[in-house]
Amino acid sequence: MLPLRAARAAALLCPANLAPLGFPRNVVVIHDAAPLRHPEWYSPAYAAWQRRVLPALARRALHVVTVSEFSRGELAGLLDLAHEHISVVAGGVDPAFRPDADAGRARAALGLTRPYVLCVASQTARKNLRALVPAARALAADGVEVVVAGGHRPQFAREQGLETLRHLGAVPDALLPGLYAGAEAFALPSLYEGFGLPVLEAMACGAPVVASDVTALPDTAGGAARLVPPDAVSDTVCEVVRSPAERARLRAAGLARAAPFTWDRSAREVDALLSARVASPRA
Repeated sequence: MLPLRAARAAALLCPANLAPLGFPRNVVVIHDAAPLRHPEWYSPAYAAWQRRVLPALARRALHVVTVSEFSRGELAGLLDLAHEHISVVAGGVDPAFRPDADAGRARAALGLTRPYVLCVASQTARKNLRALVPAARALAADGVEVVVAGGHRPQFAREQGLETLRHLGAVPDALLPGLYAGAEAFALPSLYEGFGLPVLEAMACGAPVVASDVTALPDTAGGAARLVPPDAVSDTVCEVVRSPAERARLRAAGLARAAPFTWDRSAREVDALLSARVASPRA
């Protein structure tokens, strides 16, 4: 039940795919439509719940916000919403993600004694971590390991056959910037992303980025990453790691790309959107 003060609000911002269904003036942020597009990546109960709740949330909302044009198209198509009912506000990068973040501290805390390629992703089927297994095997001869930071949640289907990768589990927030900054390269072979925030976090820390050329990732990377089909990520990672010139090029491009993506900008855009919706709710 909403507190009385919230219940009287002209609009209620709900930033994480959930909102009180009985309240008529929600502005709800829905990050992507992955459970609707690919229910096989989730537990049957979770997929069924999302199939029921997301359409109700979106259609009853005063307005829907999402994080990319890709997700806007997905939500419009899968939830039968007018594009005008959905606005795009991109995510931001915290100032802690910097190229001079403390890589040594992260290495020591996480027991990383060799050069490494980093992936930051939960252990779920849509992240496609198995695509990095060939890179882990090939780079082992160069003394480089492939490490994955991220946990697992029971509502997500887990990938198998990832033993070649080194799994760090959930990494404390304080160590994550340094973990990015110390990487030889960052790789994200995901099959579906509504935005792909780790790509920008890696860029902001100076890590060269290799990512899949699917869903929202090309727009998020903005030409500052090596974008290839998911099954080509491993070969491209090996190429980048072995090329100092390519790492330097991608580092410079990534730093420039990530710079405008701040949470302050995101907050200002959301604030302007809320003001416009409150003033003219039928706009």
